[in-house]
Amino acid sequence: MTAVLIKGARIYGEGDPVDVLVSDGVIAEIGSVEAPDAEVIDATGQVLLPGFVDLHTHLREPGREDTETIETGSAAAAIGGYTAVFAMANTDPVADNAVIVEHVWRRGREAGLVDVYPVGAVTVGLKGEKLAELGTMAKSAANVRMFSDDGHCVADPLIMRRALEYSTALGVVVAQHAEEPRLTVGAQANEGVQASRLGYAGWPASAEESIVARDCILAKHAGARLHICHVSTAGTVDVLRWAKDRHGPGLISAEVTPHHLLLTDDRLETYDPVNKVNPPLRTARDATRLRAALAEGVIDCVATDHAPHAVQDKDCEWAVARPGMLGLQTALSVVTETMVRTGLLDWRGVARVMSERPAEIAGLADQGRPVEAGEPANLVLVDPDAEWTVRGAELASVAENTPYEGMRLPGVVTLTLLRGRVTAREGKIG
Repeated sequence: MTAVLIKGARIYGEGDPVDVLVSDGVIAEIGSVEAPDAEVIDATGQVLLPGFVDLHTHLREPGREDTETIETGSAAAAIGGYTAVFAMANTDPVADNAVIVEHVWRRGREAGLVDVYPVGAVTVGLKGEKLAELGTMAKSAANVRMFSDDGHCVADPLIMRRALEYSTALGVVVAQHAEEPRLTVGAQANEGVQASRLGYAGWPASAEESIVARDCILAKHAGARLHICHVSTAGTVDVLRWAKDRHGPGLISAEVTPHHLLLTDDRLETYDPVNKVNPPLRTARDATRLRAALAEGVIDCVATDHAPHAVQDKDCEWAVARPGMLGLQTALSVVTETMVRTGLLDWRGVARVMSERPAEIAGLADQGRPVEAGEPANLVLVDPDAEWTVRGAELASVAENTPYEGMRLPGVVTLTLLRGRVTAREGKIG
């Protein structure tokens, strides 16, 4: 493996520019470095961070390779600055057994662009009726560390309680898609003024908040680790604050998506299904509270909920369109726009919410590590002043369903390294 010498980067955007030598998969030296045999990367004006970790990615393989494959999703992730992603279980067939999670894990290793960690289903077939083979998946070659029925809520409190109790013995995390299904029957958009005015059936915030409150209580009694997926409402922030104060550190964690930080239900004016997502886009007040909660640490991390869809599943009537948006290649830019340019986070804070905390939540020993000599060289180089225009057709994913089409966004990933090997540079693989 060729050594790489990154010249003139500012680590975490702090202090004077330094040189960083990467060799044999680790950070070998930091300072004023000369390495005649190394590939030299001019990083003048750029920020060096630990590689990003996404706890919530839909790679669609097996079953919907027409919308994404593990290889194309891995490419999008690497170009977006990610060195590890967690692939959700709602594939076809569902990843509810050792055979499927090991298939996903092996396909990720074959692609070799990011570390792909399969998420196992909590219940068989995502039906919410019977626990899946959690122990078998945890002990498989894939070593599954996170379980979720994402796309579906584990609505039965007894099933959720049993999953949380079982997870403690396995040392794994249960991630919940918080949506009380009886409150969202027929729902199409955030319940409020916009939905009423435009004729959408309302999706109440209470559908999310009630499940979060219930599951935090169940997790407390089980002594289990609970992760809340894609937080979208101000009320959920209040519930999380209460739960974390009551439970103490470590048991409860939560993520927010880039699109819930930036976009609001004002986008529904166009009736364009590219803006349809689960949970739905909320109000400007919700987005403001989510940003503040992320900065404060009430919400732990950013996760993309990268959800590719075929053209026919998005270019159709709103009511029948599939919910979801692309997110891997735009996440850093949206966080830059909403959190860095607003002063809510500095670049060390970005490392915390996009790398360190997600790696800690998932128990990854070699991801989210400090940018220091001797540490694994899972790194991302970011040009904080550069901007780019998003074009769905130019993204690495098979699908093109980005809500940011035509937007000019700040923050450009210029280089990604996985264990010292360049996986992406300047928007291209390798």
